Amino acid sequence: MNQSISLGNWHKILGWITFVLVSVSLYFIFIYTPEDVRLGVVQKIFYFHVASAWLAFFAFFVVFVTSIIFLLKRSRVYDVIAVASAEIGVLFTTIVLTTGPIWGRSSWNAWWSWEPRLTTTLILWFIYIAYIMIRVSDMEWEKKARLSAVFGIIGFIDVPIVFFSIKWWNSKLHPTVIKEGGGGLAPEMLFTLILSVITFTFLYFYLLQKGIAIGNMRNKVNEIKDKLKNAM
Repeated sequence: MNQSISLGNWHKILGWITFVLVSVSLYFIFIYTPEDVRLGVVQKIFYFHVASAWLAFFAFFVVFVTSIIFLLKRSRVYDVIAVASAEIGVLFTTIVLTTGPIWGRSSWNAWWSWEPRLTTTLILWFIYIAYIMIRVSDMEWEKKARLSAVFGIIGFIDVPIVFFSIKWWNSKLHPTVIKEGGGGLAPEMLFTLILSVITFTFLYFYLLQKGIAIGNMRNKVNEIKDKLKNAM
């Protein structure tokens, strides 16, 4: 039974929408929105940092949901989606952990601080790096899929911990961006931030489609390899 997903022409349409949104977002970030009075041009990294964090959280939520469905239905379709989403989540968590210190150096005069949000984000990154390592291991496919699904469900527990860490540990170092009144942002900055988050959401679905296509091809290649091995 063929359990691959047909992407169709929606992939091209989504690609063009994402391209336009990325272009518009770059205009608003670097030309329309004024520089921060205290941090200057370095503050522009804020739009990539926050949008990347949102995308990573959403990607791991998709891993969480599709992992549960996989364990219930044992359909390879959900395993392919979970793996593709985990890879995207790891990529954008890496961007968060890279852009954060650059911003922190200008804001706190330090490249790194073991404050709650940075520390829990680093733990989140290690959890899903372990998920990826399970996927590239030599285990039998079904065993590997079950183990990584359990890992994807348990690993998601860290996402709300990262989000609420500032409040729970009363950290004053990391600014609270999402709160009533826009977190003290100027209207232009708040608009550009929302636009960046929307753009990164479209970018996620575009990359997810690419990841699913690669996952389907990987499965077909493995099926051919197994057939050839059995025929020899």
